[in-house]
Amino acid sequence: MNSTPDNPPTTREEHTGHHDHAAHNGHSDHVGQFRRLFWIMLALALPVVGFNEMFAHLVGYQLPDAVWVWWISPILGTLVYFWGGQPFLVGAVSEIRSRNPGMMLLIGLAITVAFIASWGASLRILDHELNFWWELALLVVIMLLGHWIEMRSLAQTTSALDSLAALLPDEADKLDGDEVVKVAPADLLVGDVVIVRPGSSVPADGKIVDGSASIDESMITGESKPVRRGTGEHVVAGTVATDSGLRVQVTAVGDDTALAGIHKLVTDAQASSSRAQRIADVAAAWLFWFALAAAAITAIVWSLFGLPDMAVVRTITVLVIACPHALGLAIPLVVSISTERAARGGVLIKDRLALESTRTVQAVLFDKTGTLTKGEPTVTAIEPAEGRDQDEVLALAAAAEADSEHPLARAIRDAATARELRPPKARDFSSSPAVGVKATVEGAVIEVGGPHLLQQRDVTEQPIASRWRAEGAIILHVMADAQVIGALRLADEIRPESRETVGALHAAGLQVVMITGDAQAVADTVAKDLGIDRVFAGVRPEDKAAKVAELMGEGKKVAMVGDGVNDAPALAQADVGIAIGAGTDVAIGSAGVILASSDPRSVLSVIELSRASYRKMKQNLWWAAGYNLISVPLAAGVLAPIGFVLPMSIGAILMSASTVVVALNAQLLRRLDLAPAHSAARFTGSGVSG
Repeated sequence: MNSTPDNPPTTREEHTGHHDHAAHNGHSDHVGQFRRLFWIMLALALPVVGFNEMFAHLVGYQLPDAVWVWWISPILGTLVYFWGGQPFLVGAVSEIRSRNPGMMLLIGLAITVAFIASWGASLRILDHELNFWWELALLVVIMLLGHWIEMRSLAQTTSALDSLAALLPDEADKLDGDEVVKVAPADLLVGDVVIVRPGSSVPADGKIVDGSASIDESMITGESKPVRRGTGEHVVAGTVATDSGLRVQVTAVGDDTALAGIHKLVTDAQASSSRAQRIADVAAAWLFWFALAAAAITAIVWSLFGLPDMAVVRTITVLVIACPHALGLAIPLVVSISTERAARGGVLIKDRLALESTRTVQAVLFDKTGTLTKGEPTVTAIEPAEGRDQDEVLALAAAAEADSEHPLARAIRDAATARELRPPKARDFSSSPAVGVKATVEGAVIEVGGPHLLQQRDVTEQPIASRWRAEGAIILHVMADAQVIGALRLADEIRPESRETVGALHAAGLQVVMITGDAQAVADTVAKDLGIDRVFAGVRPEDKAAKVAELMGEGKKVAMVGDGVNDAPALAQADVGIAIGAGTDVAIGSAGVILASSDPRSVLSVIELSRASYRKMKQNLWWAAGYNLISVPLAAGVLAPIGFVLPMSIGAILMSASTVVVALNAQLLRRLDLAPAHSAARFTGSGVSG
């Protein structure tokens, strides 16, 4: 059934979108519909309550003695029942047809019983004390208020998805020959070249073909610090060039962009089932039968005591109190808000069960290359020969490697750039596979190479080389006119954030394990540097999953963190698979959690979010279910022998108050800052516990 201003969503699924978040684009309309309906019903309810004989008697004022006054409550109350109660009545019918009784059926039943009893009292068929028009009107208004608050809260949880779509510019500047034409981002094709002006958003995923700029990637990675991107590097749709213009060749458009992928992951996560949600659904079903049984017992007991009118009053109150409104809201709101917060922090939850399981993890297994390390060689030490200095050796090596595209050559050039060195010009460049490179620099023949170069020249390596070799490092010697002038130590550089990550995980009481295909010496060096508890070295890609199974066989809950194709089986094997740095398509497909950035501290954000979400779910479940279990007996009248019976109106107010409390409690998750640095600080500062 379609929703219109006079016909809001009625079924639980249509109303909340818990099962189909594709309908979230209509949330703002639903919020408006319930808001308008609430205010209209409030305007109608005021005269219903004010001119109701029973309410006037309870409060203590006298109504005018006129016939028209008598009919105000029945006429307007009927309008409130059919118009304001329509969402609940239609929802109740839907639940009956689907044989899935729940909140809507209980509300529909309660207001229908009140409606029939009130007309019976108005027509003098039933006792005048069964005139419930004022209570009926208040119940509908309060329930509409609760639904309005709920819909508004749910609409707010989709703001991350809306903001993702808003990241793309309205127009893109496409190069068409020598001209620049404005097109919609949706009209771009792979291979097109677009101009991204300073301060503008990148319209599609692509590769920079001209220029360099500091790119604000916070909406993708959660990190606020801009990242410098230059020619040949990739940029993502929705990121912003903050200081310079770029020319970008489009490599992906539409659903193939990272932004679209993030949108889909967040949507799928919000729509996916979770263990906690299933618990809430089971609790709601049991509560329905509990309420039905309590209502039946209430009616029978009060009738046996010769109070049929009170039996109707108490039965209606029981049905009102027992509505599992807060229970139905308890889990979905937490899940929606947590996935939205995660997306804003660069943590993409593909499987909610994975998020829930993360809080119980006891060991975190990191792949080394590309996860704890940068996955590319870096100059980590320079040992100059006597009479030379580090900058001189590095500058000459960078000059000789100027025309080489080898990864080691790039590492040497990058090291020279980092030290702000200006290598001299080189000529007569040549390279020899497995030996090294040679070039003439400032009149001297400069050579850079490995052990084969030393063997050919019959020279001795630097004394420190043996220690570097024991650590598993790559060693290159620099020679000038056949004389060794220094040695370079190259290794896969450890990410600075890795040390902080390992320390924070230890502070949280977790074991940290590293797995790698590298030699034992290399692995041990990295593990010692980071303080890692356990190392699996020399592991072939196909054996990584077996190592995960080995840890799990020891009774540990294991989270596997990796980024490559060879990590996919291990990610799938682990209790929780986490793909870091967006990873490969295969790794993402095998992981339940995807980290948009390459910062390993994001793992801490996942654990913190899992624990915080679980706490909120527990609090909400206890509040919602506990409230009903306590209030239903009070509504039934168990304390009547001592003179206390819970009025229906108070029951309705308390029930809606329960919903508001659950909603506000879930909203507290929005205060959680999932930036990796902040999560690490909280772990090490407080030893976050489960």
